[in-house]
Amino acid sequence: MTPSGDIGIVTPVQVHFDEPLELQSGKILPEFDLTTETYGVLNADRSNAVLVCHALSGNHHAAGRHDPTDRKPGWWDLHIGPGKAIDTNRFFVVSSNNLGGCDGSTGPNTAQPETGQLWGPDFPQVTVQDWVRAQALLADHFGIATWAAVVGGSLGGMQALHWAAHYPDRVRNCVALAAAPKLTAQNIAFNEIARQAILADPNWFSGHYQREASTPTRGLSLARMVGHLTYMSADGMSDRFGRDISESSDGSQSEDEMVFQVESYLRYQGKQFSTRFDANTYLLMTRALDRFDISEGFGGSLEAAMAATKARMLVVSFSSDWRFSPARSRELVDALLASERPVTYAEIQTDAGHDAFLLDEAHYAELFRAWMAQVTV
Repeated sequence: MTPSGDIGIVTPVQVHFDEPLELQSGKILPEFDLTTETYGVLNADRSNAVLVCHALSGNHHAAGRHDPTDRKPGWWDLHIGPGKAIDTNRFFVVSSNNLGGCDGSTGPNTAQPETGQLWGPDFPQVTVQDWVRAQALLADHFGIATWAAVVGGSLGGMQALHWAAHYPDRVRNCVALAAAPKLTAQNIAFNEIARQAILADPNWFSGHYQREASTPTRGLSLARMVGHLTYMSADGMSDRFGRDISESSDGSQSEDEMVFQVESYLRYQGKQFSTRFDANTYLLMTRALDRFDISEGFGGSLEAAMAATKARMLVVSFSSDWRFSPARSRELVDALLASERPVTYAEIQTDAGHDAFLLDEAHYAELFRAWMAQVTV
């Protein structure tokens, strides 16, 4: 047994699939790769595997570090590792970069097998259904017939829900954090504003910016600023920034030149994001998010979709999350209860907004750990 703490150094692998994958759109990928990380040890009967599904801007690097000098660990290191909620002393954890991603999996910034040219904007639109089908093939690759649990937050939680509804015999437990059965019109509107910021960038070049040795940095930065703003709450922003002036403003500037801390923070987040994320991928991911509806394939009935599940369910919402509000999580819970499915629900009181599922919120962490401790392997 590893003592409670960090996973340590991890190495991603690229899993290649030779067989064609027909997407929900009807288009076909002749072959594809999924960049994947695993943590822990798969037991003899392969019953202890947990799939972690990432959100919009996430990737396969969910925990640990690639190098001892890395400043930050994976995006969910707080909750994956020895003694943590997803305990790698018990579980074999699988995390992959989704199709269409920009961190090694087949997507816009990888080469088409037929031509050797980058896919760019010609990469076909992918959906949550496509991601889950690819993840099912990844499970087959590891010889995993049934996941002990499928876990995700936000867009990752929507993937977990799709697993539970469409692959009920392959999921024993399902965790959906800060998720929703489908997006509201307001959510779709925010995503469209972000996309338009990218499309309006003079360096967009109709999505062929890499061919032009360029990047729509400004548009991608603005898209991230819009998105990041919606992931925070008004109270959380006020507590953190108030109306304080950035340290970069030394008092000698005019009122027009002074920069508030919140402005400086958003500009920094946008700049950082624009250097690591692909604009074509951002468009694909947000459109997949917009198009998700867990009732699709069930006659438009949320209750019918939840009735199809067999997994023990954990649904968690966060009080200040106005992008995926607690009311949306309660829709899922009500449908599960109406179908007499086993479900645990909690609304965590926090000012952290939508991003709370990524953070070290004490009550959330304790609940998550306790619930996962009851997952049998």
